[in-house]
Amino acid sequence: MEDKKHQTVRKKWCAYTDWIKSGLQVKHWMFLLLLGVGLLCLGTFFLSATTPFSLLHLHKPTLYWLSPSRLAYLSLLIGASSLGSGLWQLKRALSTPFTADGTRPYQQHKQGARIAVIGGGHGQATILRGLKNYTRNLTAIVTVADDGGSSGRLRREMGILPPGDFRNCIAALADDEALTTRVFQYRFRTNAGLDGHSFGNLFISAMFGVTGSFEDALLESSRVLAVQGRVVPSTLEAVQLAADIQQATGAVTRVRGESQIPQAHGDILRVCLEPISPPAYPGAVQAILNAEMVIVGPGSLYTSILPNLLVPEITKAIRASRALKVYICNLATQPGETDGYTAERHLETLTAHLGANLFDVIVLNNKFSIGKLPENADWIRPEIKHQPGLRSIQTDLTSAQTTWQHDSQKLAQSIMELLP
Repeated sequence: MEDKKHQTVRKKWCAYTDWIKSGLQVKHWMFLLLLGVGLLCLGTFFLSATTPFSLLHLHKPTLYWLSPSRLAYLSLLIGASSLGSGLWQLKRALSTPFTADGTRPYQQHKQGARIAVIGGGHGQATILRGLKNYTRNLTAIVTVADDGGSSGRLRREMGILPPGDFRNCIAALADDEALTTRVFQYRFRTNAGLDGHSFGNLFISAMFGVTGSFEDALLESSRVLAVQGRVVPSTLEAVQLAADIQQATGAVTRVRGESQIPQAHGDILRVCLEPISPPAYPGAVQAILNAEMVIVGPGSLYTSILPNLLVPEITKAIRASRALKVYICNLATQPGETDGYTAERHLETLTAHLGANLFDVIVLNNKFSIGKLPENADWIRPEIKHQPGLRSIQTDLTSAQTTWQHDSQKLAQSIMELLP
């Protein structure tokens, strides 16, 4: 109890003192403002002088062109500019210094905790949307195993890596999630060959055609939307996800294709990538090694989370990193994929594929609403067995709009509280 009271007092104190820290550059603008005031005073002094430099004892003929009136006008001009610029920038820096919970949104790309978020699908976009209010040092590491819908069609027809999950992350991290992002997420509903395609997928594909590189396509797309962070693939290899699935008869079949696995109607025993052991994207490995926190999830266990972690160098980098490693468990089961799974079963699946002791913290939801789940889905209960070195965080993470999905702000706040 005392620790919580101390933390509350500390947060309130920081809320009053954070504005003078270097991040918002308030001290720079205050100095500029004071400089402007000083120059205005100096200009007024020279304007009132009657004898050139009599007070400054400057008698060199070459300096006589600097009359008091000229010095006055020059000082007044520079002073007014400095004062106006300082006031404007100071107002801008102090206008939105704190978020609703008393924390400071960072104004520069070099600020904030270095966080790598590994996943795919809507879950990854959800957490990025919340975290961007706390840091701009975000790196989203995205799966490239998607083969369904618009992404699958573009992958087959253009030979491009599936852009859908990248589009979601770019839109979530965009500086302005208003009209521009809505356009990026717009999905065509016509019969002119564009049916089902989103504008963002086509935009990234066009960038790929122009630049000739998927990396550059992501970079340019991110630049257009002023993305606060980076979005990178876990690998540049055109991998396919495969699963060994046990049918009700006991027979085990190999199903290939991320979109086909949930439709196989059986128990997923194991998933793998084809080809096996693809090389990791160097930027993803570097982001993990440099991170202060590595977050895995939320997202589909078999079709979003594991496809990233089955890239050997990604998991090796996580184990080698000194970052805090956090796993965010889903709120509800996914029909055809994790039917009947508990939080413990999620951890067991990850351990079976990747080995034990990969995570330091698991974040779980502990609020459940009756009758507010999709058909054939169920809540994932937060009970897990005690594991040495693994801390369990349980809190309300549900969204008011869709209770079976995470609330981005609740989730981000819970995550940021884990940092020292």
